[in-house]
Amino acid sequence: MSPAPLKARRALLLAASAVVACAAAALAQAASPSAKELAQRVDRHYNSLHSLKAEFTENYQGLGVDRSESGTLLLLKPGRMRWDYSSPPGKLFVLDGKYAWSYTRGDAQAERIPVKDLNDLRSPLQYLLGHAQLGRELNALQTAPAAGGQFTLTGVPKGMESRISRITLTVTAEGIIHEMTMVETDDAVTRFTFRDQQPNARIPAATFHFTPPPGVEVQDSMAPI
Repeated sequence: MSPAPLKARRALLLAASAVVACAAAALAQAASPSAKELAQRVDRHYNSLHSLKAEFTENYQGLGVDRSESGTLLLLKPGRMRWDYSSPPGKLFVLDGKYAWSYTRGDAQAERIPVKDLNDLRSPLQYLLGHAQLGRELNALQTAPAAGGQFTLTGVPKGMESRISRITLTVTAEGIIHEMTMVETDDAVTRFTFRDQQPNARIPAATFHFTPPPGVEVQDSMAPI
């Protein structure tokens, strides 16, 4: 083959490769939702639910501590949430709509704090307990691709800026949250992973009523639980 046809063939191959690359980039961009669109998908998914049951794992790293806990999470609209820990056994965190309760079986005290004053790391999930509007609850919202065809949504939760520098939700393209990671202002990291999610599970409202055991003192607190 003479040099001229060979050069022409190479030029055609390069041009074809460039077209394929541009098409692939365009498809990838089209498949990746904007932060606003992805947040709206999360909103639509959770606004369509009245309850949710899921297994969770909670990992904390910071201040020389590396801790892992797990259990069952229950959500019921409006404004009710219950974290039953199986590890460590007996640990409980409940939002009854008015108060947040924190108690571990065998303790002499149960802590209580009004929901409006709550600054607990589990409280961002309250976004899912009413009319979810992530775009309004998280400032400087950004998105990026994640493993397994998922995406991340990262922002700063309003009202918690003094404690949390950013929160990242790992969600499916349909808007289902599989992971929530919070980085505190002291660089401590707490990560919640959710699995075996059961949308609209039958959960009695009484599940979210907490009565301290006999002899247990109720301590009202204005500090984070």
